[in-house]
Amino acid sequence: MTESTDHNVDANSNVPLDSAMPDWLKSLPEQSRPYAALARWDRPVGIWLLLLPCWIGLAQMRIPLGFHWIDLVWIILFAIGAIAMRGAGCTWNDIQDREIDAKVTRTEARPLPAGDVTLQQAYIFLAAQLGVGFLVWLTLPLDAKIVALLAVPMVAAYPYMKRVTWWPQAWLGFTFNFGALVGAATATNVTGATVVLYLGLVCWTVAYDTIYALQDREDDAMLGVKSTARLFGDKVLTGVFVFHMIATTLIFLGAYFAGAGRIGAVLGLAFLGHGIWQVSQLSNKREARALAIFKSNVWAGAIILAGLVIAAFL
Repeated sequence: MTESTDHNVDANSNVPLDSAMPDWLKSLPEQSRPYAALARWDRPVGIWLLLLPCWIGLAQMRIPLGFHWIDLVWIILFAIGAIAMRGAGCTWNDIQDREIDAKVTRTEARPLPAGDVTLQQAYIFLAAQLGVGFLVWLTLPLDAKIVALLAVPMVAAYPYMKRVTWWPQAWLGFTFNFGALVGAATATNVTGATVVLYLGLVCWTVAYDTIYALQDREDDAMLGVKSTARLFGDKVLTGVFVFHMIATTLIFLGAYFAGAGRIGAVLGLAFLGHGIWQVSQLSNKREARALAIFKSNVWAGAIILAGLVIAAFL
């Protein structure tokens, strides 16, 4: 455990500087704080952005005939799985990025570069979270099991993408939104409408993760880390807006092909309106506002889910 205030909010707190809930972390037993930070439990936005596609995929496939009582079980299991697998993904990412994180102001206080956990302890914690995810996987229907397994190589490869491509945000999009395919396969099966919706969610992720990457553009440039935020340069807001437009179109078509009708159109307009608001908020002080605007995408995902749920009930 480090004694330096350079790596913590205050001495001996084990609370990273980029924690979204530092007071909550400090309320935990001291030995558990680094693990909670490693899994990003103090930054629940990522859990929501992984969980919402699962619920969205399930809701889309329930539009023709409505929800079933078993869906309550799936909703809960998806939540448990999202917490476990998002934590596992963050832990794996931090293991691979520990040397880079030590050189970036925003991330230098994370548990591994700060020395709050050892590499061996991080691997053990990773295995424990994967174990929880495996138990959830065992409960899924066979088709959903197969679909979920296809995402594993993508999760494993993600930490390396920013070293080899300017589009790590796209890779994250294909990986993070695989839950929509799993949710659809759990409800019935993956259809063409599901794939269209999935591609829309991928484009949405490119938009919101580009916003997130604005925070680190200067550090990333010095370290040679690639991102769409750097790739788009001065045209970054144009890039974000274009991906919001493509996402809106595909999400609307996915809802329409599934039978959402006019509700799908309302869903699309509401989602696009939120995207326009995000871009307008970033017109000034982009880096300073990036994190808050990124977090607002939980509401953007909620708009999609709400539209599909209403369509399923009606």
